[in-house]
Amino acid sequence: MRSFYPETKLYSLAILSILLVFVVSSCSLTRGLKENQYLVRGVKVDSVDKEFSESALLYVDRLQQPNSWFNLQLYYLFNKKGNKDLGEAPAILDSNLVEFSRLQIQKFLRNKGYLKTQVISDIKTKNKKAYLTFTARQGPLFRIRNVQDSIGDTNVQALYRVNRRRFSHVQPGGRFDMDSLAYDRDEFYQVMKQNGYYDFYRQYMNYNYDTTFNNSVVDIKVMIDSPPGRKFHPIYKINNTLITIATSNGRTSGNADTLKVDSQFTFVDYSHRFKPDAVTRYIFQHKGDIYNIDQQTLTTSRLSELNVFRNVPNPIYFKVPDSTNRRLNTRIDIIPLKKMSDRVEVEFLHSSQGFLDFFSGSGYGFNVGNTFTHRNVFKHAEILQVKFNYSVLLGNSANQISRGGVQNQDFKIGVNLAFPRIIAPIDLPVLGKYGVPHTTFSSNFQLFYQNGLVKRRSFINSITYDWMETSRKQHSFTPISFEFSNGTIDPAARDALLKQNRFSYIYLIGRTVYTISTQYTYQLNFNKLNSLDDFVYFRGSLDIGGNTMSLLAKALNTPRDTTGARTLFGYPFAQYSKAEVDLRFYRTLGGERQFIFRINAGAGVPYGNSNQLIFEKNYYAGGANDMRAWLPRTLGPGQFNRDFYGTDTTTRDRLKYLDQFGEIKVVSNLEYRSKLINNFYGTKVKGALFMDMGNIWRIKDAPENPGGKFTFNNLYKSTAIGIGAGLRFDLQFFVFRLDAAFKFKDPQFDGADQYVLLKNFGELFKKGQFKSDYQDSHGEPYRFMQLNFAIGMPF
Repeated sequence: MRSFYPETKLYSLAILSILLVFVVSSCSLTRGLKENQYLVRGVKVDSVDKEFSESALLYVDRLQQPNSWFNLQLYYLFNKKGNKDLGEAPAILDSNLVEFSRLQIQKFLRNKGYLKTQVISDIKTKNKKAYLTFTARQGPLFRIRNVQDSIGDTNVQALYRVNRRRFSHVQPGGRFDMDSLAYDRDEFYQVMKQNGYYDFYRQYMNYNYDTTFNNSVVDIKVMIDSPPGRKFHPIYKINNTLITIATSNGRTSGNADTLKVDSQFTFVDYSHRFKPDAVTRYIFQHKGDIYNIDQQTLTTSRLSELNVFRNVPNPIYFKVPDSTNRRLNTRIDIIPLKKMSDRVEVEFLHSSQGFLDFFSGSGYGFNVGNTFTHRNVFKHAEILQVKFNYSVLLGNSANQISRGGVQNQDFKIGVNLAFPRIIAPIDLPVLGKYGVPHTTFSSNFQLFYQNGLVKRRSFINSITYDWMETSRKQHSFTPISFEFSNGTIDPAARDALLKQNRFSYIYLIGRTVYTISTQYTYQLNFNKLNSLDDFVYFRGSLDIGGNTMSLLAKALNTPRDTTGARTLFGYPFAQYSKAEVDLRFYRTLGGERQFIFRINAGAGVPYGNSNQLIFEKNYYAGGANDMRAWLPRTLGPGQFNRDFYGTDTTTRDRLKYLDQFGEIKVVSNLEYRSKLINNFYGTKVKGALFMDMGNIWRIKDAPENPGGKFTFNNLYKSTAIGIGAGLRFDLQFFVFRLDAAFKFKDPQFDGADQYVLLKNFGELFKKGQFKSDYQDSHGEPYRFMQLNFAIGMPF
C-alpha cells in the first residue's frame, strides 16, 4: 500500500513557506518609505447625506485611496526585481492631492443640490500612516420651483414638450441636480437625432437658472437656440448609400467588384468575397427615410453581429450640395475578418488524495476541443463550423478490465452551417431589430466507447431557427431533429449481463433506436452574462420526440420487436418528453465583487413506445460546470452506492462511468467572485468561493440502482454537497479557470457518515481507515478533492 505521509509533510512545508514569506513581509506596511512620507491607510467622508456618502468617496483622488493589503505586499515582494506591474504602488500622502480631492467632493455635493456646501479636510498621522477625513457642511437642499422653456422653432418646441414628460429628470419640487440637467440635454439630443435633425448639437440646448438662496429654491428656463441665421432646424432625409468592403488587411486598392444594386445602394468589394445582400439586408436606413440615429446604430450593430466583419464603423453622412429637400448621402466602410480561423479548447479534470500524486496516472480525465470556422461560404455571410471534441476519463482500478487506464472515451464531430436569416417556405420579414436571426443546418456524429463494455454510435441531423424577440429575449426552435443511435456490446460483457439478468443495461446501451423530435429553448438576459449588473438569467428548454412516428406506426400497424416496442422502417423508435430549466440570480456587491445563485433542474419521461430514455437523453452529474467535487458520471443516482456489486469487481469496472445515470436532475450552485489582482503579467486575476448542491435520480425504482429513486421525503438525504475555491485568469479574449472542489456531503453513505469532509478531515491528504475501507469495498480510492482546469466561467 502506498504511503502518503511523506507527501503530506512536503505539502505542509510548502504551504508554511509561502505563509512565512507573507508573515515576514507584512511586519511593516510602511517599510521603504522615506522619513517625510506617510502611507494612506484610511479615508472617510463625514456629514454627507447617506444617499451620496459612497459616491463622495469616489471623488478622492485614486493615488490617495488606501491600498489593499494583498496588492501592496505583492508590490513590495516583486518591485525589487524590477517588475512594477505586480501589485499596487503604496498610496503616499500628498497634500496637493488631498486639496484636489476636497474640491472635487465639494463640487460633487453642490452639483447634487447642496449649493452652500463647504468641505474641509483633516489629516492625522501616526506610525508613518495617514488617515484622511473630509467633513461636509452641506447646508439646505435646493429644490426646483418652476420649469419653463424658450424655444424659437415651433416644431422643435412641440417635439420637446411632447417628449419631456417621458425622459425629463428636471421636475418642479425635485432636487436641483446638475447631473439631471446634463441628462435631460443628452436625452433631448437623442430625440432630435431620431427625428431627422442631423445638424442638431447639444450646444443648442442650455439652461438659465435663478437661485433664491433665502428660500433654497431654483427657477429653471430651458433654452433651445436655432442655427445661426435661421429660424428653424432643418430635417434631413436619406439619399444614396455607398458600401465599400476592403480586404481583410484593410486595403482598398486594385480591382474591385462594383455593382449598382438599386436606386440607393452602390456596392464596391475589394475582397471579392461578398454578395451585396450580405450587407444591404441589415442596413435599416432606406432612401427617402427621415434620418434617424437609432437606425444608424442598429445598422452598425447588426453588421457587426454577422461575425464576418472585423471593423464596422458608424455610417458616414454627407450633405448633398444645393439640396432644397436636405438629403444625406451615406458611406459605409467595412473591413472583413479573415476567411478562416481555428480555436483549440482544453479542459483537465483531476481527483486527488494529495497534491503530490497529481500526475500519478489515476482518477483524472481531459477534454480537447477544436473549432474550425469558415466565414462567408456562399458570399452571403454564412458561417460554416466544423467542431471536433475528444474526452477521456481514466481510472485506477487494478482489475484486469481497466488495467489499460482508459475507462471511457467520447468522440464527437459536427458540422454546422448557419445562415444569417430565416430560411422558410414563405417570405418572412427581416427579424433584425434586436439581433441577427439564424437558420442553422447541423449534422453531428458521436462515438462513445466504454472499456470492456460497449461502443455506441449516434448520428443527429437538425435544422434550427434562432431569433431575438427583444434585446433580452431569445428563442430557439428546432422543428425537426433526426437522431439515430446504435450500440455494440462486448460479447463477454453481454453474456455476463444476461446471466445477471441486467436486461436494462443491454436495452440501454446495446440496441439500435432512432427518433424524430421537436425542440424549443427560451433565454432571458443572456446578453448580460458577462456584465456586473444585477439581473436574473433564465433558460428553459423542451424536447419532445416520437409522437408523430407513434401515430404513423399505429396507422400502419407496423410490427413489434422482441421487447414489444413498435418498429418503423425496421427499427424501434423512441418516444419521450424532456424539459430543463436553468435559473440564475446575479447580484453585484460593489466593485468587481459578485454573488451568483443558480438552480438547474430537468426531467425526462419515456412513454408510449419507450419504457426507458435512450442513452444520450439521460442525465449525468459531475464535472467542471456542475458538481465540481465529482468527476463526470460519478455521482448518483440518489443514494446509489457502487459497493452494491460486492465481490463482482468485473461488472463494477465494466459499468464504471455508465451506471450512474438518471431521468431527473436538480443541481444548485452558490458562488462568490471578487478581484484579487488587477494586473498579473497582463492578466486580471479573480477568486471564487463556491458551494455545489444536487444530484440525479431515477424516476422509478430500478433494481440496478437501489436507492436511486427520487422522492421529496428523501431529497436532502440524497443530495450531494461540494465546496471549494478557484482562480479565474481573465485574458480578455477568454477566461482560464482553476477550481479546487472538495466533497462535503456524499449521499452514497448514510447518516453522519455522509459528511465525509468533517468526519474524515484528517485523511484529506493522507490515507487512513476510511480510505482503506472504501478501497476494499469499491476497488478504487476515495478522493476528497477534484481539480478542474477549464476555459470559460462555469455559469
